[in-house]
Amino acid sequence: MNIDKFLEFALAEDIGRGDLFSKVQSSVSAKGFILAKSNGVLAGQKYANRLAELQDFSIEWKFQDGDRFQKGDILLKISGSSHILMQSERVLLNIILHTSSIATLTRKYVEKVENFNTKILDTRKTRPLLRDLEKYATQVGGAINHRMGLDDSLMLKDTHLKTLTDLDSFLKNARKKIPFTAKIEVEAETVEFAKKVILKDVDIVMCDNMKPDEVLEVVKFRNSQNSRVLLEASGNMNLNTVLDYAKTGVDAISVGSIIHQANWIDLSMKIQ
Repeated sequence: MNIDKFLEFALAEDIGRGDLFSKVQSSVSAKGFILAKSNGVLAGQKYANRLAELQDFSIEWKFQDGDRFQKGDILLKISGSSHILMQSERVLLNIILHTSSIATLTRKYVEKVENFNTKILDTRKTRPLLRDLEKYATQVGGAINHRMGLDDSLMLKDTHLKTLTDLDSFLKNARKKIPFTAKIEVEAETVEFAKKVILKDVDIVMCDNMKPDEVLEVVKFRNSQNSRVLLEASGNMNLNTVLDYAKTGVDAISVGSIIHQANWIDLSMKIQ
């Protein structure tokens, strides 16, 4: 979603028909800051900066996107009309909380595999209308975005494959109809099917819910038979297992949990 539209909706959700405090108390010049009450990795600058522009207040950043912070650190300072600062408080905090929490968990996965040539990918398991925000946060954490939607690559999952009677004909037809730059990815739930697909006109094969030793077998087959095909491992990845998959030599590991299992860190805004 467009950042301006997203922020417009977020502000409208919180302010509603008008901040009741501003109806009672006159506005004054004010300064404040956002305090970290737990450790984490900062994200959210792009959205926070645009919020400040739209709401006409100033931000002075003490940390940048991707920086680690510790409990007790001041992440940023703000100044402007007291009414504006307090009307923007929850939206500003929610954005930084949400994105930083995702970036923090993502960084843990990225660091687990940093000694291998394996990329951590996000997935489309995002909250409705928050995909841009959440995928931006995984990037800040060090992950690579998987496809943003159904329109930027052709992925054949098990559900798609059930509707096809001739995969080869479909792939031949697909190359004629999808953009030249678009990739074709096929999901494989067994080693045998993965090997068959590697020999076809595809760009990526996803090893879905396979064990590390099964992925290793697929990697060895790919290396000897069709090295141009990229391999992705997916399915129930966690911090305890992701390293085992990286060791197989797979090109990428998609991890939905870096978004949907990210626990919120603790931040608060203070007015001086």
